[in-house]
Amino acid sequence: MRHPPRSLLSALAGAVALLGSVTAPAVTAEGATPTCTVNYAVTNQWNTGFQASVRITAHSAPLDGWRLTFDLSGGRRVTSGWNAQWSQSGTTVTAVNESWNGAVGKGASVDAGFLGSSSGPAAAPTAFRLNGTLCDVASVPKPPTPPPPTHPPAGAAAPALHVSGNRLVDAGGKTRRLLGVNRSGGEFMCVQGRGIFDGPVDDPAIKAIADWKANAVRIPLNEECWLGLSNVRPEYGGDRYIGAVKSLVARVEAHGMTPVLELHWTHGQYTGNSSGCSDVHATCQKPMPDAQYAPSFWSSVAGTFKADQAVVFDLFNEPYPDRATSDSAAAWTCWRNGGACPGIGYQVAGMQSLVDAVRHAGARNVLLAGGLAYSNDLGQWLAHRPSDPAGDLAAAVHVYNFNGCADEKCWNATLQPVAAQVPLVAGEIGENTCAHGFIDRVMKWLDGHGLSYLGWTWNTWDCSSGPSLVSAYDGTPTAYGAGLRDHLRALAP
Repeated sequence: MRHPPRSLLSALAGAVALLGSVTAPAVTAEGATPTCTVNYAVTNQWNTGFQASVRITAHSAPLDGWRLTFDLSGGRRVTSGWNAQWSQSGTTVTAVNESWNGAVGKGASVDAGFLGSSSGPAAAPTAFRLNGTLCDVASVPKPPTPPPPTHPPAGAAAPALHVSGNRLVDAGGKTRRLLGVNRSGGEFMCVQGRGIFDGPVDDPAIKAIADWKANAVRIPLNEECWLGLSNVRPEYGGDRYIGAVKSLVARVEAHGMTPVLELHWTHGQYTGNSSGCSDVHATCQKPMPDAQYAPSFWSSVAGTFKADQAVVFDLFNEPYPDRATSDSAAAWTCWRNGGACPGIGYQVAGMQSLVDAVRHAGARNVLLAGGLAYSNDLGQWLAHRPSDPAGDLAAAVHVYNFNGCADEKCWNATLQPVAAQVPLVAGEIGENTCAHGFIDRVMKWLDGHGLSYLGWTWNTWDCSSGPSLVSAYDGTPTAYGAGLRDHLRALAP
């Protein structure tokens, strides 16, 4: 779902603040400024892997191309990276600039990062060479660790899920429908420099969702914030962002609800038909995820949550490569395979590469993949579905009153055949009428086919531009939200 208009002035201010926060260069014993400084930090770590950021600062002269080398000990290996061409021979790692970030002015910095495999903690690299010259090393200050979540009374637990035929089932084989809400904010607040979530996500706020008898909460995310890229203020990105998401997931699960983590806003410049913004950064909905960062995002998310199969992964919010080209076959090929897609000016990560990123990280969590036309068109989903070696792939659809497929005839023709073969989750349902007549029809149809659905969105916005389910975070519904709340309560045992 696209969001209410929000000012980007604070995002620009945040970018300026970030540029001013680079660690000052170290001074040698003789008092001379070093030729270069490298700031290295591990921003996320799990039992079989880690994520690291590298910032290179040129002090004595500008760079026209750069090549950074360092050693990784303890059997650690680089598996993928961004903002550089990464390779490794033995213990030596090499990062060479991309075509677009080779020029670095005197006193300026360039950021890159990578994901790596490991069998346990190991010492950080101590020597970095930039174009053959030894650099000083400085640590990137870590933001404070988020406070631990408060826990509700023991006894509630979210079920581990997997796919069985066309159903989502728990470990005991019981069918589980995901019925709940979206909790927007994590996709836009951080990149706009205004926080991590929009409104409270503490335990009383999550309990208010559970009190509607919801059993699932979809949580939109921003890939640049998760990866801690340089355009995101450090207090809202990297470790801080990941910690906040982990805490929210823990609170959602503690109330017995399924967390659905979803990649919403991504990198890549697109100015074609239906463009949401001209910015290369992850400040709006792009037609497809980018090959530069999205696979790394999912590798990191999968590594973080792979031990918790109660978490569901929604691979990409609302694909619309069909708006970039009039060739439907080409749009579906782009959706699955990515690469150089017609009408899209950046390299695309297709759904297959995102599935592969999750599975190569060792995660068997259930995956959702939405179709074309902002996830409203599943007409060719079965013919183009990616291969999942774990067999835990489900389809996702979004249904609003202003979509092209917005009546029972279309749902019968395009959704029912998909739902007959794989689980189908309506990750977003809603209407911009500030009423609930349309979603009442949607829920009736989905109930009749035993399918899942989540209302957009648990945020206190104007229901006609959001649309919003609540007018207060204590669960006070809007007129639109009352329809979903009353229906969920009626379905509850």
